[in-house]
This record gives sequence, C-alpha cells and structure tokens, in this order.
Amino acid sequence: MSGAHRLIILVAGMPGSGKSVLSSIARSMGIPVYVMGDIVREEARRRGIEPTPENLNRLARLLREEHGSTVVAERTASKIASDDHSIVLVDGVRSLDEVAVFEKLGKTVIVAVHASPRTRFERIRRRGRPGDPTTWEEFRQRDLTELGFGLGNVIALADYMLVNELSLEEFEAEAKRLLSRLTGQG
Repeated sequence: MSGAHRLIILVAGMPGSGKSVLSSIARSMGIPVYVMGDIVREEARRRGIEPTPENLNRLARLLREEHGSTVVAERTASKIASDDHSIVLVDGVRSLDEVAVFEKLGKTVIVAVHASPRTRFERIRRRGRPGDPTTWEEFRQRDLTELGFGLGNVIALADYMLVNELSLEEFEAEAKRLLSRLTGQG
C-alpha cells in the first residue's frame, strides 16, 4: 500500500487509560491493530525470556540500548509496510521519535486516551493483570517510567483526546464515534 494513501491511527495513553478498549473497537470495525508491546513480547519469546512485566521492561530498555530509541516503532512499521490495508491502528506509541517513524508510512493521526490517575489505578487493580502495580507507590513509579519515554509529549500533541472517566459502554460509544469519523465509516 502506498504511504500517501494510508491512514495510521496512533494511540497513546497512560497504563489503564483505555487504549486496549479503543483497540478492541477498532478490531470490531475491521481495522488491523498493531500493539507495540507485542514486538517486545515476540523478542522475549525468541530469546527464551519469561514474559513477566519486569523482564519485558528490562528487555524493552535493552532493545533500545542495542538498536536505538525507535527500534520497537521501526519493527512495528516494517509489519505495517507489508500490510495492504489503507487504515491501521497502532496501540502504544510512547515518544515523538516513534511518531516520526510512522509518519514515513503515511498520514498519521494521534489519539490520546486520558483518565485520571485515581481512575486508572482502580482499573489496574480491578483488571489484575500479572505484574500490574498493586500499591499506589508502584503505580506512580510506573507512570514516571512511562513519562520518561516521552509519552506525555505525545499525549500533549495529540490530534484527538478521548477522556475515559465514563462507564465502559459510554467510552466504547465515544471511541466508535471517533474511529467512524476518522475512517469515514460513520
């Protein structure tokens, strides 16, 4: 697919903000979704590393040290380049340098998903994913790590902001409305 005719929807948000809900809505609309964290999980599998959150964070840092700060975006972009869909969604963009990698593939639109720290902390505690922070201190530290990658800059410069303080049903409806508008499906 020619880059000039491709729309790449870049999704950014802090942990627990609702990025995966937005990605699920996109999938249900037939939009291919690329999750940047999957690149790190694939590399962990390849290296025989147990995919615990600590190991994945360590591996992500190591990959960036070995191959540069945009390695995860570049590997994701190479998968997108071989995809013939005119619209794709990338879940988990963390820096403006990563945004620049995707801009080479087509028109990009950044969608930030925002929820307050208290709301996100409660969601993370309820979802109970392995390795999720269980204390407020762990949660704050994880936020600082994410912000250290430059995530706050991406969120600040987003083209669209979805505030997710609503019920799941209300957020899903908002997400679907925005994706429909962006893709011309609405």
